[in-house]
Amino acid sequence: MKHKPTDNNLLGFSLSLFTAILWGLLPVSLKLVLEVLDSTSITAARFLFSGFFVFLFLFVTKRLPKLKIEPKKIIVSILLVSLGLSANYIFYVKGLAHLTPEAAQVLIQIAPFIFMLLSCLIFKEKLTLYEILGACILFVGLILFFNDRIALLISGQAGENIGILFILCASLGWSIYALFQKGLLSHFSSQQIMLYVYLIGALIYFPFSEVSDLAKMNSLQIYALIFACANTLFGYGAFAEALQHWPAYKVAAVTALAPLFTFIGMIFAVEIWPTHFVSSDLNQYAYLGGILVIIGSLAASLGKLKKAAPPIKTAEVS
Repeated sequence: MKHKPTDNNLLGFSLSLFTAILWGLLPVSLKLVLEVLDSTSITAARFLFSGFFVFLFLFVTKRLPKLKIEPKKIIVSILLVSLGLSANYIFYVKGLAHLTPEAAQVLIQIAPFIFMLLSCLIFKEKLTLYEILGACILFVGLILFFNDRIALLISGQAGENIGILFILCASLGWSIYALFQKGLLSHFSSQQIMLYVYLIGALIYFPFSEVSDLAKMNSLQIYALIFACANTLFGYGAFAEALQHWPAYKVAAVTALAPLFTFIGMIFAVEIWPTHFVSSDLNQYAYLGGILVIIGSLAASLGKLKKAAPPIKTAEVS
C-alpha cells in the first residue's frame, strides 16, 4: 500500500524548514567535536542518544512497534533503511574531517540526484526536463564552488580528495535510506522507523567507539556534541514526519536550503570562536556556485510540479 501524505501545507513546510536549519548547522557543530572524537565515536553517540529518547517516547505513548515476524520484504527494507542512514552518518563525518563545513554541505546536495537516479533504475520512474535541468545547474554549481581547487583535485595533490569521496559515499547511503524509508511509512510511523535505524546503527558503531575520549572534551565541545546528538533526533525526526504531511518533492525543495544555513552558521562561528574556526576564504565564483547548487536542487525537487513538461526516460542499465 502506497503512503499518501496528509497535504497539511503549513505543517509540512514548517517541519521541512526546521530540518533544513538543523542540517545546515550540523557540520559546524561536528567540526568542533572532531577536534577530540573520531567519526565512529561521534556516530555511535548520536545513534545512542536518539535511540534512547525515541524509545522512551514510544514506550510512554504505548506506540512501540509490536514484536512479530514481519514479511521478508519489510525486514529487508528496514535493514536497507538502517544501513543506508548508518553509512550516511559515518561517511559524512569522515568527509567533514577533510573538508570545510561549507564544502561538505554543498557537496552532500548531490544526494537527492543519486536518489533520483536510483528511483529511475529500481522503480522505473521517469525524469522530467526540469529535473535534468536542475541536475545540470547543480553540477555547474559544484564546479564553480571548487573553482580554485579543481587543478589540485584533478592532480590528486589536494587533501580534499578523500573528503569528497567520503561525502559521495554518504550521499549514496542517504539515497538508499530515502528510497526505502518512504515505503515503510505504510507499515510503521516515522518514529518507529527511526527507532529501528538508531538501534541498528548503535549496534554497528558502539563496539568500535572510544568512550574514554569523552573525558578529553572541553565544555564547548561537549555542548557541540549534545547539539549534534539532538540534531540527529529532531532533524531526521522532523524530516520523516514532514513526509507524512507533504509530498517528497516539496520536502526536498525546502531541505535543499540547508547549505544557506551552513554559510550563515560559519559566519557566526568564525566571529564567536576564532580559535576553533577559520574563514574558508571563498571567492565570488565559489559563492555563486553555492547559490547554483541550491537553485539546482530546488529546480529538480519542484520539477514534478511542471505537469506540462514531457517526461524523459533514462537509459536502462543492465
